[in-house]
Amino acid sequence: MAITFIKERKFPFIVTLAVLLICFTILLFTNTNRYPLFLYSSSSSDTPIHPSKPSAPATPPPKNDTAPVLNADFDFDLNWKLCKGAVAVDYIPCLDNFKAIKALNSRRHMEHRERHCPAPSPRCLVPLPSGYKVPLPWPKSRDMIWYNNVPHPKLVEYKKDQNWVRKSGDYLVFPGGGTQFKEGVTSYIEFIEKTSQTIGWGRHVRVILDVGCGVASFGGYLLDKNVITMSFAPKDEHEAQIQFALERGIPATLSVIGTQKLTFPDNAYDLIHCARCRVHWDANGGKPLLELNRILRPGGFFVWSATPVYRDDERDQNVWNAMVALTKLMCWKVAAKTVDSSGIGLVIYQKPVSPSCYEKRKENNPPLCEQKDTKNSSWYVPLGSCLSLPPVDSTGNLFSWPMPWPKRLSSKPASLSTEPGAEEMFYEDTKRWSALVSDVYLNKLTINWSSVRNVMDMNAYNGGFAAALTDLPVWVMNVIPIDAPDSLSIIFDRGLIGIYHDWCESLNTYPRTYDLLHSSFLFRDRTQRCDAIDVIVEMDRILRPGGYVVVQDTMEMINMVTPILRSLHLSVALYEGQFLVGKKGFWRPTVGET
Repeated sequence: MAITFIKERKFPFIVTLAVLLICFTILLFTNTNRYPLFLYSSSSSDTPIHPSKPSAPATPPPKNDTAPVLNADFDFDLNWKLCKGAVAVDYIPCLDNFKAIKALNSRRHMEHRERHCPAPSPRCLVPLPSGYKVPLPWPKSRDMIWYNNVPHPKLVEYKKDQNWVRKSGDYLVFPGGGTQFKEGVTSYIEFIEKTSQTIGWGRHVRVILDVGCGVASFGGYLLDKNVITMSFAPKDEHEAQIQFALERGIPATLSVIGTQKLTFPDNAYDLIHCARCRVHWDANGGKPLLELNRILRPGGFFVWSATPVYRDDERDQNVWNAMVALTKLMCWKVAAKTVDSSGIGLVIYQKPVSPSCYEKRKENNPPLCEQKDTKNSSWYVPLGSCLSLPPVDSTGNLFSWPMPWPKRLSSKPASLSTEPGAEEMFYEDTKRWSALVSDVYLNKLTINWSSVRNVMDMNAYNGGFAAALTDLPVWVMNVIPIDAPDSLSIIFDRGLIGIYHDWCESLNTYPRTYDLLHSSFLFRDRTQRCDAIDVIVEMDRILRPGGYVVVQDTMEMINMVTPILRSLHLSVALYEGQFLVGKKGFWRPTVGET
């Protein structure tokens, strides 16, 4: 056969045909990607980089003050389109999935306020509100924001008699009032501390959860006391209250106590506060209050300021009696109960520090949680109906209360692993981030820190980045990805706040709510599960115009994300071979999604 081909001179034709087939195959595979199949590092290596299959973790490159050129002449079009619909400007994919919400069998336990993420993740870009401006700087923003940035008059009208928020010209103004703050939020905060001096704002109590927070004035004014508050409320008819909070520069997140656990670890908060929040604590066998018990630190407080505490009508008294019965079963003691000069009352409960009370109960109701139920796993996990025991160390000793702030920030966390070397690694990590933030983030990166207030660390580990920023007028939402080692308890032990999240899904926050997104090796460790484009679309959604993205990663990952960021019209620059800084402008596509 071969001899025949040679004699008939067909061999060159076969070779030519084979070469053409190879070229056609390469061209076909290249064009099947929404972005180029190969990106090349500007470093000395000539090895092509595949953007969707990251290699094993690489050692960060040596310090180099000369930033390499990042494909400066390369660009591509991802054909970005605007989101459409009535909620496009404030679109939250996992909370605005109306098709999934409509198909729910029940709304009895707030199922319609929980996460229902669309698949696949939408890749449209949220439009800007008409007249949007760069947010006012902190601390001015605590008291007033641009109306056009959050143009929602419903809450202004609905709460006009309660002094929550009012419109004044081009601004929304926050006087520091609220349903329960008849004499102002500052007076209310002082009233709580006088009622129970054990609370000791900023000394004993540092980390707070404010349930049903309104516009978060309670958390905003507690910042003056060295207290950081995670304010949360659902996306409901109280239009944009969490958006107001974040626009003001106050920590907040969208959440609801429905059928699933809150995305926090066990024994996290020093104090939980609820002022007239609309939660039926004894509902569903007391599961909502048992969830608070799970996330409340042993010895921690629950401050409940609601009408059943101080009103005598039949409905309120029925609620109060149910609360008395449930808290007794949970071994919560009443630390104080009182009424202020305006007629507003509150009760302060305290969670036990040891299991002795549980052991003395005549009935095991609610039952004690099995050991398997005590793991810090709360991502899409149903609410429990058991009492979690106080945590103990490897020798069986109960955890002690954290050190007073600010010693708490740098002292050994009680929840730190007891494995050999864990403590040394914790202190080394803290030291490394302190030096890195001081030497690089504050002095070498092109970030105008005076314009930064709301910061998110997308892969927070032990919270070292947030700890290094504590002297700046910023706050940090520390995110622990669900497939990362669970270190969120360490973050809370340090007096910082955070949440669990899966970056393959949308975050429970409004668009344009963060000034700086920090991604430390997030893409290297996570893009096996997610398309990088979807993660970056979500980053674009939650980042404010004028805000910054900082990606610390390998050159492989940096070369992957750079053209995607550029396609979104972010200006980007690379420092020292591993710090990519992107700044978002006001660009939006001009054509809506079809």
